[in-house]
Amino acid sequence: LFIYTISSLHAGVGSTVSVVDLPIQRERTTQYPIVQGSGVKGALRPIENGDNKTEVERYFGGVRKDSQNRDISFAGAFSVGDARIVLFPVRSLVGVFAYVTCRAVLARVARDISSFPALPDAPSDESAWITGGSKVTVDNKAIVLEEFSFKAESDDALTKIAAWFANSAMPEAPAFQYWRDKVKDSLVVLPDDAFRDFVVNSTEVVTRVHLDDATKTVKNGMLWTQESLPADSLLMSSIIVRSTRDPNKSEDSATVLKWLKDEKNIPVEIQMGGDETTGQGLVALRWV
Repeated sequence: LFIYTISSLHAGVGSTVSVVDLPIQRERTTQYPIVQGSGVKGALRPIENGDNKTEVERYFGGVRKDSQNRDISFAGAFSVGDARIVLFPVRSLVGVFAYVTCRAVLARVARDISSFPALPDAPSDESAWITGGSKVTVDNKAIVLEEFSFKAESDDALTKIAAWFANSAMPEAPAFQYWRDKVKDSLVVLPDDAFRDFVVNSTEVVTRVHLDDATKTVKNGMLWTQESLPADSLLMSSIIVRSTRDPNKSEDSATVLKWLKDEKNIPVEIQMGGDETTGQGLVALRWV
């Protein structure tokens, strides 16, 4: 399941001792941003009403009465993995922004998706791979991301990967045609360490306040900073589908998968993470 952020996404971990009061979730070893699988599954679960409650419980887990009228809990029919970063938008001197990634991240995608194109070699420490016809380079010689410059080198393998992302991972709706085209000429593969530095230091950090209703001034102690994954990020989550465990109705994994991919059940645009009422966390889904 590919997840494209339409607005900034805050999947938080609560308060920490870091500079940012409310940081986002990250992998322990790499510090790459993630959305934990429980958060992804919770966002996918439709709102239950009288018409669909039984059906939603069958696929996401619920409670049934046994022959003696006792409540029997059962698990859902699929497992949701953490949503891991695949493409990260970074401000570029040319072309507004670039979709950056690294070979380590691409290797993860190739491990999970057998149809993924062959990987390029890792770029040197001062170089970055670009696609043919890239629009984020300076005279096709260098690429400047934030205040850092890399020597730009074209790679045919990356051109094929960019086309795969455009055709298979980016949102399918006509409204996303611009971004499907942009990934073809704005994809950049950085050295692993450089990519890690960007996903650690180039996220959105905003200062927020809570005003007193009467005085319209900041309440004491109600000033904090909050980190978010920026809009136009692409993440990927692996979904493991099984037969249903509902004691009243058994369905095979193919039926479960068909239900999950039906837009009437799970819309292609949903909200994920926190701060829904301030417009954060709007994402578009793409099943592969």
